[in-house]
Amino acid sequence: MRKFNLLALIIAIFLTACNSSHSTTANALSKEIRVCPQCNMELAPSNIHSAYLQKGDDIYYFDDIGCMVLWSHDNNVDTHRAKVFSLDTHKYIDAASASYTMGEKTPMSYGFSAYEKSVDGAMDFDEISIKILRGEHMANPKIRKQVLGY
Repeated sequence: MRKFNLLALIIAIFLTACNSSHSTTANALSKEIRVCPQCNMELAPSNIHSAYLQKGDDIYYFDDIGCMVLWSHDNNVDTHRAKVFSLDTHKYIDAASASYTMGEKTPMSYGFSAYEKSVDGAMDFDEISIKILRGEHMANPKIRKQVLGY
C-alpha cells in the first residue's frame, strides 16, 4: 500500500507539473522568430544590421545586409523592394536610397551598415552589392586588413 501511495503521489506531481495553466509555448508562439534564409541564424531583437526583402507575398528577413545580397543573387530576386535597418534613425528604410559604410562589426562579418542620412565616404546600394558578390567585404581577411589597417 505504501508503494502505491508513493507511486500515486509521483504521478500526481508529474501530471500537475505538465498540465500547468501558464504555458510557455503560448508566449513563444506569440513572439515571432525570424531566421535568415541565407545563413540560418536567428535575427537579433535589436534588428541592427538586418534587412528584409519581399518576394511576392513572402517576406524574407536577413541578419546581415550581405546575406540579403547573396541570397537575392542566388535566388534571382530583385532587390528593388528591399529594406535595411538604418543605424542613424533606427528604422527600416529603402535599401536603394540608403548610404552605406564599410568597417562595422556585423552578425556575419560583411561589415556594411546602412544610414538614412548621407555619411562621408559612403557608398550606394549598387556599389556594396558588387563588393559583396566579389568577396570584397570584411569577412575577407585581406579586405579587413586593408580597411582596418593592420
